[in-house]
Amino acid sequence: MNRKSFLASAVAVAALALPLGPLAAQEKVVNVFNWSDYIDESILEDFEKETGIKVVYDVFDSNEVLETRLLAGGTGYDVVVPSGTFLARQIQAGVFQQLDTDKLPNLTNMWGVVTDRTAKYDPGNAYSINYMWGTTGIGYNEEKILERMPDAPVDSWRMLFDPEVSSKFADCGIHVLDAPTEMIPAALNYIGEDPDSQDPDVIRKAEAVLAAVRPYIQKFHNSEYINALANGDICMAVGWSGDVLQARDRADEADNGVTINYVAPNEGALMWFDQMAIPSDARNVEEAHTFLNYIMSPEVMAKASNYVYYANGNEASQQFLEEDVIDDPAIYPTPDALATLYTTTPYAPKVQRVVTRLWTKVKSGQ
Repeated sequence: MNRKSFLASAVAVAALALPLGPLAAQEKVVNVFNWSDYIDESILEDFEKETGIKVVYDVFDSNEVLETRLLAGGTGYDVVVPSGTFLARQIQAGVFQQLDTDKLPNLTNMWGVVTDRTAKYDPGNAYSINYMWGTTGIGYNEEKILERMPDAPVDSWRMLFDPEVSSKFADCGIHVLDAPTEMIPAALNYIGEDPDSQDPDVIRKAEAVLAAVRPYIQKFHNSEYINALANGDICMAVGWSGDVLQARDRADEADNGVTINYVAPNEGALMWFDQMAIPSDARNVEEAHTFLNYIMSPEVMAKASNYVYYANGNEASQQFLEEDVIDDPAIYPTPDALATLYTTTPYAPKVQRVVTRLWTKVKSGQ
């Protein structure tokens, strides 16, 4: 052995004999899978500084993508954010673990108005906490819509589901959510059927409604409409309330001559809930609870709502909300408006197959 090899071996042996230092200790981490454009990133930075837990943050843009990951198992995530209807089905499939409430003292900050409703999907709220809630409605470019139809029924689902109306806006672009569990109930509600129907024959009635306006829909997507509305690239979108309001504010900040409005149509709109939950195979359960408890801090939750322009299920946060959030009826609806909102429950597997086939057919335009 030459001197160089001997020294290298001696160093290696000495290194093995040294006690492990702080850098070699296992790093605390929490892996989060959330919707795109759905948190103020400074919240994640502050969490890391205050707790010493590193956040690995990934995003998705549809419940279907999240559900596929969860049902396949081994997601590698510690906190995920499904919507209420999907959460209910996933709880039944055993993909979540019950929360340890002893590790969540900030549960006392949550809002009974919301937790009473989320219990429909998660009895006793045993598996999840509410992150955000909102409505699914219509965002539109005021100038482009009124230019094409001065008497446009902007507070009605006729804007999309009446072909005589929506055809007038096809040239400037209509985007629709790629979310069958939201669009099919909206179509059923429009024609006077129960939006929460589990009857395949009733659900199939939505096909004719959607097919009639399919030629006028430019794109099905769950996030692109935000920038498309803000930039004036499209004139209308069926989207989530907070996303449309983000588009409104981006347009205002750009001062680009685009005015975006949002309405929950007067025939009724879906009230939805996005819940934070811990997968049953999460590797960092302690860190996941720390993350959930941090999110439920009033100032933190308010900061999230002030950023994304969605209502949240944390009553204690309301004192910290900006006026243009808490006082905006498009975010926190009036009691009368709340009375028109509906909720839906998850489809049984056989019914879900009907829904999936119907939606695939509508999107393909066949």
